[in-house]
Amino acid sequence: SFLRQQKTIMSRDDLTPPGAVQLCYENVNRSCVKTPYSPGPRLLLYLVFGSGAVLAVLGNLLVITSILHFKQLHSPANFLIASLACADFLVGTTVMPFSMVRSVESCWYFGDSFCKLHSCFNGSFCYSSIFHLCFISIDRYIAVSDPLIYPTRFTSSVSGMCIAFSWLLPITYCFSLLYTRANEAGALTCVGGCQVAVNQNWVLIDFLLFFIPTLVMISVYSKIFLIAKQQARKIESLSNKTATSSDSYKDRVARRERKAATTLGIAVIAFLVSWSPYFIDSVIDAFLGFITPTYVFEILVWIAYYNSAMNPLIYAFFYPWFRKAIKLTVTGKLFRQNSSTINLFPE
Repeated sequence: SFLRQQKTIMSRDDLTPPGAVQLCYENVNRSCVKTPYSPGPRLLLYLVFGSGAVLAVLGNLLVITSILHFKQLHSPANFLIASLACADFLVGTTVMPFSMVRSVESCWYFGDSFCKLHSCFNGSFCYSSIFHLCFISIDRYIAVSDPLIYPTRFTSSVSGMCIAFSWLLPITYCFSLLYTRANEAGALTCVGGCQVAVNQNWVLIDFLLFFIPTLVMISVYSKIFLIAKQQARKIESLSNKTATSSDSYKDRVARRERKAATTLGIAVIAFLVSWSPYFIDSVIDAFLGFITPTYVFEILVWIAYYNSAMNPLIYAFFYPWFRKAIKLTVTGKLFRQNSSTINLFPE
């Protein structure tokens, strides 16, 4: 559950000699215990976590810029991808930098108000990514199952509604939940921590909001790959026969849509691998009294965070148009006149 993503060490003083105990805020009652790393590991952790945040910001900014700038990329499906990249970009700017300080310093120095806001950002953008990926999988299913009819079914207005739903529902849920305190379990927290107490009912709701879209994605992509297999067999059977130009065009369109579905399927798998351990641990931990060691919880959190940096790498590896867009941006050609009409799909 994202609501427990700010777990703080409050009982490490039994592992530290009394004279060596450090507090997040000296001379403050109920201050959290501080467990700092030595200089070497501390620097290494800042480099690892910081590089993840930078990659998430720059990579997703390139995706957003490419899709919005080049007219050839203006399609309902690509707008969904750009909106997904926006969610990952916001994770890199509003969530990861502050979580980095919390993880390395073992204290929260940004105040109680921003703690709650930070938790809202984390949950909102996480669930937004889930819903985006769910709608993208449905989009790919329509495109692969009937590629010629697809443009009339998944229009810009449909894409806009999917994007609006993917943002409004998570933001409404997370902010209303935390600011009405409906989730609280009545636990006390220490000063200098950012722990949001949750009850078991809300932990289950959080998990269902992750599990149901995940189940839809797995089901849809299973159907996609079955259809792709059937289409491949059909193309192979026609290879020794004389195909009409209409059949040839349909095959090319189907092949392109299958490739896009495969790439986005890999993005879905990467998301599930990154976030599933975190959500599963959150549910189990809530019913066992939150016994997961803090360092284990932090590892799971950062594996999940790093997913925001993975999608641009997947696009760069599988999409030639994205590699060309990156080259045009880095070399400054993006700022030339009429650059938005450059052909990114050379035959």
